[in-house]
Amino acid sequence: MYPDQNPNQNQNQYSIDYLNQIAPQPQKSGVKDKFFFFIIGGGLVIAAIVLLFIFTSSSNGPTQKMQTLSARMTTLQKISGDTQKNLKSGDLRSTNSNLTIFLTNANRDIVEPLSSNNVDVKKIDQKITKAEDGAALTQKLEDARLNAVLDRTYAREMTYQLQTIAALMQQIYDSTNSKKLKTFLEKTDADLQPLIKQFSDFSGAEG
Repeated sequence: MYPDQNPNQNQNQYSIDYLNQIAPQPQKSGVKDKFFFFIIGGGLVIAAIVLLFIFTSSSNGPTQKMQTLSARMTTLQKISGDTQKNLKSGDLRSTNSNLTIFLTNANRDIVEPLSSNNVDVKKIDQKITKAEDGAALTQKLEDARLNAVLDRTYAREMTYQLQTIAALMQQIYDSTNSKKLKTFLEKTDADLQPLIKQFSDFSGAEG
C-alpha cells in the first residue's frame, strides 16, 4: 500500500457511482413532445377552418337553392313565352302574359342580390341547369296541346311550378342573412301570390 493512499477512497467512489446509476434519469423532450404539439396545433387549425366555412355559408345563404331559383325562373319565363300563342282562353292568356312580365322582371332583379351572395346567374352549376331545363314540362304541354287540353293542363302545371318557386324562396329567406336578398324575396313573393291564385282558380274552374 502506498503511504499517501486513503484506504476508504475506493469504497466512497463505488458508492457515488452506484447511486448515480440507480437514480431516475430526467426525460428529454424529443419527438414525442413535438408530435403532440403538432397534433394539437393541427386540430385547432382544422377547427378554425370548419368554423369559418360554417360562418361563410350561413351569411351567404344556401348557394344551391339560389342557383336553382334562378334557373327555374329562367326556364319558366321561356316556357310561358313560348306557350302564350297556343292558349285558347282569353283570361288565361292575360294571366300568362302577366306571368311572363313578372318572370322577366324577377330574372333581371335577382342578379344583384345573388351576386352579393357569390352567385353568378351566368355560371349556374351544370347539374342544376340540367335538372331545371324544363324538358319534361315542355313535352307534357306539347302532348296536352295535341290532345286539345292545353289550357287546363297549363294552368295546373303553372300553379304547381309557381308554388314550388314560392316554397323555394321561403327556404332561402329563412336561411340567409343578406338584407338585399331578403328584400328581393319579399317583393317577388308579394307579386307572385296573385298569379298563383289566378292560375289555380282557372285550373279549378276547368275541372
